[in-house]
Amino acid sequence: MAFALTGATALIPAASVAASTPHYTFAMITHAQPGDSFWDIVRKGAAAAAKKDNVTLVYLSNPTASGEAQLITNVVQQHLDGIAVTLAFPDSEGPAVAQAEKAGIPVVGFNAGLDNWKQMGLLSYVGQDETIAGEAVGDRLNSEGVTKAVCVDQQQGAVQLEARCDGIAKTFKGKMSVLYVNGYDMAGAQSRIVAKLQEDPSIGYVVTLGAPFAPVAVAAVATANSKALVGTFDMSPTVVKLVQSGKVQWAIDQQPYVEGYEAIDLLWLNKVNGDVVGGGQPVLTGPTFVSKDNIAEVAKFAKMGTR
Repeated sequence: MAFALTGATALIPAASVAASTPHYTFAMITHAQPGDSFWDIVRKGAAAAAKKDNVTLVYLSNPTASGEAQLITNVVQQHLDGIAVTLAFPDSEGPAVAQAEKAGIPVVGFNAGLDNWKQMGLLSYVGQDETIAGEAVGDRLNSEGVTKAVCVDQQQGAVQLEARCDGIAKTFKGKMSVLYVNGYDMAGAQSRIVAKLQEDPSIGYVVTLGAPFAPVAVAAVATANSKALVGTFDMSPTVVKLVQSGKVQWAIDQQPYVEGYEAIDLLWLNKVNGDVVGGGQPVLTGPTFVSKDNIAEVAKFAKMGTR
């Protein structure tokens, strides 16, 4: 089979140890932006499941709504055996997902699209309830006595990120504002955070929605000579070190390795045994707070690149 696909692509070969099981080719399609280490962890999990299940994994990504939708269409035209997809832009991706389902290709959702996967007819969904995660952050800010916070959103229009900020606003008793930054332009993001902190010195917390932005926020706080604290969604080895040093107070871990692993494994189970996991409910992988209290338990796995 020839793969004439566009986007960030990686082929993970089937494992010889699993040669006695049927061989399939699954696509994993995400909205990953270049430079986001979160997706490296997702791919490690997906690759581990593919190796176990005798699956060739085709990994594709595009950070735009039209781009991700086109990748789904391309995969359908290649007649692959299954698709794991992030529904970051459900309105744009809906028609392409419908094409896959019409072609008899099983589709599993993960990471983004908790509110849309069932109505779009997906088999299962693996990930974090982002609204609940945001609400947990709002509660935590309340418990820390925070009165003003900023939620830094790096991908305007991505539904799962909007749900995080909305969740914070729902439970946070103080004043919260959303600060949009331009993708992974880290210098630009830092400048915007600095400007916001200088404009309002009473801001007590900067909450970033992705691990790569935690060190950016830390640097911005120092540059602005602000007293604001930093918390973040998602984990990375860098964030682990920042939590250990006290420069980041906590991180919300949604366990991306598990998301990638389970998304591929659920497709495999459906193909080999007709299984549909979850009973119509999402398979939740988070949220979990990682702070100085429990960072030692997580650090060894982060060093391996799986947390």
